[in-house]
Amino acid sequence: MSSEFNSSDLAVEAHGLVKNFGTNRAVDGVDLAVPAGSVYGFLGPNGAGKTTTIRLLATLLRPDAGQASVFGHDVVREAGKVRHLIGVTGQYASVDEDLTARENLILFGCLQGLSRSTAKERADQLLEEFTLTDAASRALKKFSGGMRRRLDLAVSLISVPPLVFLDEPTTGLDPRTRNQMWDTIRSLVARGVTILLTTQYLDEADQLADRIAVIDRGAVVAEGTASELKASVGNSTMELHLNDHDEAELAAEIVGLALGVRAKAHHGGLVTAPLSDPGTVFMPLEALHEHSIAIASVAVAQPTLDEVFLTITGHSAQDADELQEIAA
Repeated sequence: MSSEFNSSDLAVEAHGLVKNFGTNRAVDGVDLAVPAGSVYGFLGPNGAGKTTTIRLLATLLRPDAGQASVFGHDVVREAGKVRHLIGVTGQYASVDEDLTARENLILFGCLQGLSRSTAKERADQLLEEFTLTDAASRALKKFSGGMRRRLDLAVSLISVPPLVFLDEPTTGLDPRTRNQMWDTIRSLVARGVTILLTTQYLDEADQLADRIAVIDRGAVVAEGTASELKASVGNSTMELHLNDHDEAELAAEIVGLALGVRAKAHHGGLVTAPLSDPGTVFMPLEALHEHSIAIASVAVAQPTLDEVFLTITGHSAQDADELQEIAA
C-alpha cells in the first residue's frame, strides 16, 4: 500500500510487517500509514491479525520481517522512545482487580515515571473526565463492564501520550456505554491525540475513523475512507426475503447474474447483494419473476461489515472467524 502522506505527517508507518507463531503467519506483510492527529480504523474479524499488529507497533512483540516506526522512531531499534510516545488499551488491561480505580491510576502513573503527587493529580483528572469519580474508591472487581473499559482507557492516558492504540475498546459494551466511549475518543482527537482503533464493527469505524484498513488473514486487503470502502461493495445493499426458503441459493445465483455482482443466500430465505444504483433493483426482480421465484419482501439498506468482507475477500466476516479457528 503506497502512502499519500509524507513521513513527517505520520504517527505510524509500517512496511511489510510479518509475525509468525510456529506455522501460523498471524501478520503477513502489513503496510500502514497513520496520519498524525487522526483516527485510523483497523477493521477485521476475530483472528484476522489486528491485535498482533498492535502488539508489534507497541513494541510488545518483535517482527519477524518488515519495519515500523512511531513518530519516526523505529519500534525495534528505538523501542524505549516509542514506549514513551504511546498508550495501549488492550482487550484485557493489566490492572489489579483488588485495587480501587484511583489506586490503579496512581500505580500506573508512578510506573510511567510520574511523581506520586503528579500521579494523584492526573488520577483525579481522569476519574472526572471518564465519569468515574463516584466509583473511585471501589475495587475494580465490583465494576461493570462499561466502567471497566473506561478505566482501561484512562490508564492508557495517565501520561498523556500523543498516540493511543485502542484494541476493540467497545467489544461487549451496551449501546449507551459504547456511545460514551465514542464521545471520549472524539474528545481525545480534538486535543491532538492520534488514535489507532481496532474493531470488528463497520459502524464504529464509520463513526470514528478518518481512514480504515481492512485486514483479513493477516494481510491488509483494502484501505480508504469509510465512503470509499462502502462504494467498493455498492452504495446500497438489496435484501430479498423469499416465500420458499429452499430457493435462496438459486435466487442468489439469479440475482448475482442480473446485477453482475456476488449475491449471497442466508438462512431464512434471505438473499443479499450489493447495489451500486438503487434504480437497478427492478432487474433482479424481473429475473426472479421469470424463474417463478416468489418474493415476500424487498428492501434497500446500507452495506454492512459482512458485505464489505464478502466483496473484498470472497467470504463473510463470520466465515473468516471460522477459518481462523480452524487454522489455529
